[in-house]
Amino acid sequence: MAEPSVLVSDQSNSRVITLNRPHRRNAIDLQLRVELAEALESAAEDTSVRVVVLTGAGGTFCSGGDISTMKRMDRSESVPRAQAAQRVTKAIWTSPKPVIAAVEGSAFGAGVSLAAACDRVVASDEAVFSTAFTGVGLAGDMGLFSSLPARVGPAVARQLMLLPRKLRAADAQELGLVDELAPAGEALDRALADAAVIAAAPPLAVREMKSLWQHWASEPCSVLDLEVEAQARLFDSADFAEGVEAFHAKRPPVFTGH
Repeated sequence: MAEPSVLVSDQSNSRVITLNRPHRRNAIDLQLRVELAEALESAAEDTSVRVVVLTGAGGTFCSGGDISTMKRMDRSESVPRAQAAQRVTKAIWTSPKPVIAAVEGSAFGAGVSLAAACDRVVASDEAVFSTAFTGVGLAGDMGLFSSLPARVGPAVARQLMLLPRKLRAADAQELGLVDELAPAGEALDRALADAAVIAAAPPLAVREMKSLWQHWASEPCSVLDLEVEAQARLFDSADFAEGVEAFHAKRPPVFTGH
């Protein structure tokens, strides 16, 4: 039997959801998207769970989308694929339970989107962040166009997406992408300590906070549909095909705008 892409365990009132593809640095393929969305939705409905902690196995949070599973595709393939990713973000944003990201190692591409979508980000002081989508001819998804500007401001978000440099954890914290730093190897422990504090808060008040944050952010879920349309157009581009080919060939991509 294949190893599950997502592991679930409970510690008191906190549910730990772990991306479990360490051999691919927890890169997100379709199976992981589905299992992760289901795990988040299940936690949202479980009355014994008050806080969710999201982390990655093998010392890495998430290296982004699994490029080894990507190829040029038309809308019939790309839209369901993109929607499966957006289901994960919707599950985080609409959950009545706070979600804390515990980041070790790298958070690249969709890994940044996943962390930024969470209510709190605790990162190892050795963690590295990068939006990285343009490297394969994509713009970004999983709520990046809402969550990243909400965290770092629109101007900084533009720069991080246009010039996707690698950010050290301390720099990410200074910008607002990370809320708290922990020593290497201790991000999950620190996140669980925070989760215990939040779990002691009144659940109904926390539920109302999560609901009200959605309105304060001007209904961010609407950006998810726009991201799907953009990703569908880009997945069927020559530039995307070139980005994937260059990745596999370990050479710089040459984009032509086709």
